[in-house]
Amino acid sequence: MDAIDAIDALDALDAAIGGTPRVVVLGAGFGGLAAARALAGTAVDVTLVDQRNFHTFQPLLYEVATAGLDPSDVACPVRSVFHKVDNVRFRLGRVNAIDWSDRVVCFSAEGHATASAPCEDDLGFDYLIVASGAVANFFGVDGAARHAHPLYTLADAQQLRDHLLRRLEEADGEHVHATDGTLSFVVVGGGPTGVEVAGAVAELLDMAVNRDGFSFDRDAARIVLVDGADSLLTAFKSAARDYAAATLRSRGIELRFGTMVSRVTAGEAVLDDSTVIPTRTVIWAGGVTARGTITGQFGEAAAPLGGRVGVDDDLRVPGLDGVFVIGDAAAIPSSPGARDALPQLAQVAIQSGRHAAAQVLALCAGTPTAPFRYKDKGIMATIGRRAAIAQLTFGPVLRGTVGWLAWFWLHLVYLIGFRNKITVLVNWSWRYLNWSSGPRVIVDDRTALRDQSIGPGPVEL
Repeated sequence: MDAIDAIDALDALDAAIGGTPRVVVLGAGFGGLAAARALAGTAVDVTLVDQRNFHTFQPLLYEVATAGLDPSDVACPVRSVFHKVDNVRFRLGRVNAIDWSDRVVCFSAEGHATASAPCEDDLGFDYLIVASGAVANFFGVDGAARHAHPLYTLADAQQLRDHLLRRLEEADGEHVHATDGTLSFVVVGGGPTGVEVAGAVAELLDMAVNRDGFSFDRDAARIVLVDGADSLLTAFKSAARDYAAATLRSRGIELRFGTMVSRVTAGEAVLDDSTVIPTRTVIWAGGVTARGTITGQFGEAAAPLGGRVGVDDDLRVPGLDGVFVIGDAAAIPSSPGARDALPQLAQVAIQSGRHAAAQVLALCAGTPTAPFRYKDKGIMATIGRRAAIAQLTFGPVLRGTVGWLAWFWLHLVYLIGFRNKITVLVNWSWRYLNWSSGPRVIVDDRTALRDQSIGPGPVEL
């Protein structure tokens, strides 16, 4: 027996006689971070894995995209969250496969581990919590993946910000751009993200002219929000939906309901009613999917559910002992025994992450698991300065300035990182009082070359 075999044998013996359980958490989004935090300081060894070394506060990505906040304001290094926690470590890497029989997560590009050809980067686990999130869903729309701008990652937000600022620079003083699509912006999706980004683009255009000295005709700029439903924010009450629509229209935003984008090119968006909108900017807020993520390793458990993995009431995957899937990656029953799944929201991810962690500890202690029960805390959306809606589980719908203040403070509470909280508080407060310009800095020179040639390009998953 060589040295490696001896070490493997000792590890197996240690596990057999009750060694410290190894928990691997895949993904450092809301769900994965919540799970790792819930396991911090307990009698398990936790490895948190992500292909990025930071957590992104996704609800504020639209602020980065429209130059309201810096990228660093919504990103927090994962290691800084757990630097004082002895039993949690972070590992940077992209997971390529999961070997269910050997209970191994593999980072090798060559494939999954086998007994005869183990991967050098194998990461063994006793319990696995998959919080791999989702990616933008383009629903097969022709040209959307290549030419539209999704808004799901920090890189997406940075690229969109550079793109928007370049369109403003091109339009400055060049009146021909009023009709060639440079100052036309199409937002796909009438959910909270679509509403928020449409309102933020309107404010960006206003401040570009009023505060930054741009000379293009503000009235010539066009923002069109497109959605296949018959109203905005379908999860909200009718009063909230009507308020959002009226507020957007008052800010010059066109609303097109009951139609969808059928094709996107570098210079236009074509709707399914054959309407052609000249535009060089299509912002995709039309939904997300788990397809194309690590959930593909679950085979038939995920295939019929849009890539989301079907889980039992306690969030375990049927047939896979000690494996949990949470957040956007999971089709979590809305209530124990229900067939419909909970929406892909941050609160679902956070609560399911904490619950999965609790069930891991229950299994380690030899006690029964408990079903997951989601506590709906309400939903919110902001439409811009002094305009937001907050629909809580009790009381009336808050809207206008009161709704905006509720939205403001809730986002500060959930924002990760003390520095980020202070920075965002100061920035928002100053902008609220002074209408000052945000960080309107074009960072990536490659954006210019890309925009002038083939559009945004494919999204890296």
